[in-house]
Amino acid sequence: MALLITEECINCGACEPECPNTAIYEGGEEWSWSDGTALTEVELEDGSVTPGDEQQEPVSDSFFYIVSGKCTECVGFHEEPQCAAVCPVDCCVPDPDYEETEDELSEKQQWLHAS
Repeated sequence: MALLITEECINCGACEPECPNTAIYEGGEEWSWSDGTALTEVELEDGSVTPGDEQQEPVSDSFFYIVSGKCTECVGFHEEPQCAAVCPVDCCVPDPDYEETEDELSEKQQWLHAS
């Protein structure tokens, strides 16, 4: 499953540079699919296609956040999620709304970084 950052976040920023998928952003910052990935376009759930570099609305305006569609729990890069490993207040936790198997996370990692 993807991870999320809870409201207990102290905005220290330790997690952001650790993410190999560039899935973590500062509160209020727009994000794009292409940030740190090989994606040039993405087909959304409704069937529409968006350019990979199109800016998306922030998930949170108050604290750092994780884009669940880009989070692979560091599968393919590290043995454990690096954001959770460095978080001083343990606010990087599994997101129950995005449960994924190890195989699904591996496929997502390959999709994000295919060249």
